Amino acid sequence: MRWMPGFVMLSVIWGASFALIKIAVEAGVPPLWVAFWRCFFGALALLAVCALRRERLPRDRTVWGHALVVAALLNAVPFTFLAYGETLVSSVLAGVWNATTPLTTLVFVILMVPQERPTARRLLGLLVGFAGVLVVLGIWQGVDGAPLAGSLACLAATTCYGAGFAYTRRFYSAREGSAAALSAVQIVCATAQLAVFAPLGGGGPSWPGVPAAAALVVLGAVGTGLAYILNLRVIRSAGSTVAATVTYVTPVWSTSLGVTLLGEPLGWNVVAGGVLVIAGVFLSRTDRAAPGVL
Repeated sequence: MRWMPGFVMLSVIWGASFALIKIAVEAGVPPLWVAFWRCFFGALALLAVCALRRERLPRDRTVWGHALVVAALLNAVPFTFLAYGETLVSSVLAGVWNATTPLTTLVFVILMVPQERPTARRLLGLLVGFAGVLVVLGIWQGVDGAPLAGSLACLAATTCYGAGFAYTRRFYSAREGSAAALSAVQIVCATAQLAVFAPLGGGGPSWPGVPAAAALVVLGAVGTGLAYILNLRVIRSAGSTVAATVTYVTPVWSTSLGVTLLGEPLGWNVVAGGVLVIAGVFLSRTDRAAPGVL
């Protein structure tokens, strides 16, 4: 259980990220630029850590090739989707949607890892989790317009995370190099990807004001820099399925901060649906799955 302290710290950091994203988008920062600055400051922090530790970045082209895929799945694309989603829904709701990550991870684990087979319990867990999604959406009231688009964007982000966790465990986390070095390569790749697309889809950068700028620096340096070192360490020691369950806890932090600091509403269906999603995640896990095995 050496991974547990890092796991808990990761849940706090990522739980707070939703409030920081909300501060940035409400200041008018376009979603692509939120994602870019998040990766940019994260890359600076990670490169500084590597420099202080005198850890060299891997030079193997295969590592960089896999890093490009991981960067797209875990950073560039989902960061953009989340920021866009939070222009339309609250940070509380975005944090709850993030709790579906273990379910999307399970789907990709089953698809990508031959030894993993769907069982009746896992399928039941996926169904319960899907029911939770419908409750959060308030499907009985009818869903359309901006809230639906924002929720779908957040779900698209968790789908990317699911694919990214599975891909990282199978192709990237065991590569030669420290957690800091591999994380730095990953976030540098994501920054480069977003440097191309942010100006095309979000126009030129502009000064958003001190609170939003501070939120972006913290979001990048801590929420992406430090967090991805912790994330990779948890994946290496406990496996990607365990690492993805950090989203059991992140809704607690995101909800607390969204309600207390940002004054966001908390509907009963969001709480009830979130409970169903987490119940689905527990059902989808099997007792025979050993930590570290994906």
